[in-house]
Amino acid sequence: MRRQFLSFALLFAIIGGPAVAGPTDPSKFDGTPYKPQKALYDFNYAKPTDAKPAFGYIKNHLRAIKEYGTPAGSHIVIVAHGNELHAFSRLNRAAYPEMYDELKALKDAGVSIQVCANAARSRGYKPDEFYDVITVVPAAVIDIAKWQNDGYSYMWAGWYPRLTRDEVVKQHPELQ
Repeated sequence: MRRQFLSFALLFAIIGGPAVAGPTDPSKFDGTPYKPQKALYDFNYAKPTDAKPAFGYIKNHLRAIKEYGTPAGSHIVIVAHGNELHAFSRLNRAAYPEMYDELKALKDAGVSIQVCANAARSRGYKPDEFYDVITVVPAAVIDIAKWQNDGYSYMWAGWYPRLTRDEVVKQHPELQ
């Protein structure tokens, strides 16, 4: 009896068991539609221009919402409280001429852009010295908590220089 059971178990494992993928099998793509997105991006960068590459995350997020998600009911917020504030001030347009157009494009796409009044004051700015597409809020910490309390996902748009496949192959010739 036990021998029959083991034979049956072995047969079931061979025929009906899960398939085992190997390291050369391709990955799968999951295109399942996403529900509306509510996301909060925390900006606190070292250099005034560091926000510009981080905008790429938000642009990708917006593109993905359109392609795989539900634009209706989706909303993205930026709360800025780092040195990017210098590039967000209309007083510095000559130093960062492309920044207004970037911010305006995000605002036109429905992104809310907030600047921390405390961070602005500590850097020498008054609330009315930022671009018209920006809303100054009392403090980033309380604003971030407010959005999270409203169900927004916290996002940190850390960025690093992009490494391409060709660069990896150069570093590892065995991949050619």
